[in-house]
Amino acid sequence: MLKALGIFQRATAEHLWRMLRPGDRHDRCTRDTLNALKEQGKVWVETRLESNHQLWVLTERGHKEAKQLLPGNVRVSALRKLEFDEDGEPVTGDGFDEHAAAVTLTAAVLTGAGFGTPLSWQTEIGHKLPYGYTQYADLTMRAPDVDVPAMLLEVDRVNEPVDVLVAKVRRYTEWFELLAPKADKAKARAARHDGAAVHDFRLWSRIYPETGQEGYVPVAFVFTGKTKAQRASRMRRLEQAARPYFAGTKYPGGGITAVDYHQAVPVVVTELERITADPDGAAGKVWRRLGRDEWQTLTEALDNPDGDRLHVVQRELSRRRQAEREAVNREAQRPVCGRCGSKFTDDRWDTVRRYPAQDHRELCGPCLHEHHEQVKAEKAARRQAEEAAAREPAEAEAKKNRGRFGRRR
Repeated sequence: MLKALGIFQRATAEHLWRMLRPGDRHDRCTRDTLNALKEQGKVWVETRLESNHQLWVLTERGHKEAKQLLPGNVRVSALRKLEFDEDGEPVTGDGFDEHAAAVTLTAAVLTGAGFGTPLSWQTEIGHKLPYGYTQYADLTMRAPDVDVPAMLLEVDRVNEPVDVLVAKVRRYTEWFELLAPKADKAKARAARHDGAAVHDFRLWSRIYPETGQEGYVPVAFVFTGKTKAQRASRMRRLEQAARPYFAGTKYPGGGITAVDYHQAVPVVVTELERITADPDGAAGKVWRRLGRDEWQTLTEALDNPDGDRLHVVQRELSRRRQAEREAVNREAQRPVCGRCGSKFTDDRWDTVRRYPAQDHRELCGPCLHEHHEQVKAEKAARRQAEEAAAREPAEAEAKKNRGRFGRRR
């Protein structure tokens, strides 16, 4: 509990119950633990919310202990110091920061649904841009056990212009495109056309783990407050205005509908009211990927079934169709034998094209063989006739001589 308060600074018993003991039916055990920590001088009640829930924060003693308990790579929130009035009485908070409450509740309901542990979260992590602006994420989550290696979350109470939200997506995109120190700029430019290879040159890949999907680290907008219709309208307007940053680009080629998401920011949206009303909580179908219509689980929303996997299938299908078209065109051009009308075999066709000066190019292989055999037979017949004609005078003379000698006897 001290660790959770060290990370999130302020929380109600309900927040801590949802985050740390989601299996309990109510927050009684959590409240008892907080009261025990209060007696030990480690926590105190900063204020009471409009809902009548108490807001708990760490004392200086509790803050020091939480800092010792937390790993060194976890950012510890600032200490909320206890102030006193002129009479020496503690001054309660001047009202709970509703945005901070929504941020803590968001982390609580996601943790309760199995997305990491309290140590999976960090608050107000800065992403510094070259022109001096730092984009702070309300929350960063790391839940590799549920296929969400990292995600940046922005909690919105429907009290800012939509342009502010679009600017956040734009600035995150700009930060994701920053080159890592000493990265080869020429190679980075060339890698832009080679899918995920470009990320090896980017700063974000040195800070966040690989996403497990195409694209940058996903950004989630969690809306709460106002009416359901107002929240829905806000999501639609964000979707329309931020499309250049999350939509990706279609892969080239005829018949290809797959999308290249490698240099896009996956943006998902949800509502705290939707999460808390769903029986499965944040693990249910309470997330919507901008650019899609259906509500899905978080892992489904972050998946890219229309991305590289579809591209591989469509590219292979396109290759086969192209090969079929080429085969049809090739067959249409295949020569026909001028003697028997049969189509040339591949070997005969290749020979004709390889030796354009060859005689009898109009004949198929069997007919050419038959022609050669016929020519050979005709040559043999002529040779035999010529030999017979050459032998006739000699045979006649020999016959004549035999007849003369026979008469003398």
